[in-house]
Amino acid sequence: MGSRIHVAVGVLIDARGCVLLTRRLKGTHLAGYWEFPGGKVEEGESVDTALARELEEELGTRIGDTSPLLTVTHDYGEKQVLLDVHRVKEWEGEPHGAEGQPLAWVDASSLDDFQVPEANAEIMTRVKALLV
Repeated sequence: MGSRIHVAVGVLIDARGCVLLTRRLKGTHLAGYWEFPGGKVEEGESVDTALARELEEELGTRIGDTSPLLTVTHDYGEKQVLLDVHRVKEWEGEPHGAEGQPLAWVDASSLDDFQVPEANAEIMTRVKALLV
């Protein structure tokens, strides 16, 4: 069994009730899949700090108020992930693909059109409930 990767994940919902998804780049694990933005929590780093750092790196945004939404563990065989998912209630700056990744603002009725990693399925269910 490989080591578990702790990931801070942000769910951004805009004023129109659309949620932000980002697409994994070629050459990455699960390339081409869509996911909620975020990234690895580094050694000694809090989830809040990691989330703020990752969303600034990925989206060019500075986040404000957040709240825990859920945690998900998933075993991909070659790697295990612990997703620490937070709803991001406030942010500054228009999110953009700062690392060259495509972004999409998606409404609840279109979420099922996006292929997401298995670990994100439970997050999708929770987010759909938020968007209704």
